[in-house]
Amino acid sequence: MSGVAVVNPPESSTDQEYERASVVRVVPAVAPRKLAKVPFVELADGRLQGVVSSGSDIGRVYVSSVSAATHGLSCSTNNNRPCGGLRGAYPCKHVQALIDEAVVQYGADRVARYLGVEVAEGETVAQALTPVHEPAPAAVVFSRFLRHLAYLELPGTTAPIPEMHWFPATGGNR
Repeated sequence: MSGVAVVNPPESSTDQEYERASVVRVVPAVAPRKLAKVPFVELADGRLQGVVSSGSDIGRVYVSSVSAATHGLSCSTNNNRPCGGLRGAYPCKHVQALIDEAVVQYGADRVARYLGVEVAEGETVAQALTPVHEPAPAAVVFSRFLRHLAYLELPGTTAPIPEMHWFPATGGNR
């Protein structure tokens, strides 16, 4: 889900115009993403983290992450069973897919900055990492993913969503 911000209305606008303009994307996607392989990716909690679909089992997903501080790689199923492809410090295909989709979503410069790496000419963000294996719990990321999925089931509306009550009211900045 994208963040939103409230903007002040121009003095000559009507209430209806203000309501349409009051919610804007804070960080638009750099390019459109296909969500089948990596349905959820975020830069949060000091990690690039997300949910990656299994290539072999339609009912299985992996929660993968790269720590910004240590470049620690973690990949496990949503019930914390370790990924068989993550060996030592070499990224498995799930972590690689996560990094690739993060670059599509946020752009290579932003992902590299967040992870604290300098990407040389002709190099990818994944190649610029100095990774180590560092298991991280999957439950928090998977729970956040499920919470985002729940918003897709809500009917389209301009009314406030109770779970998002911490956003300022529409007329709050007038």
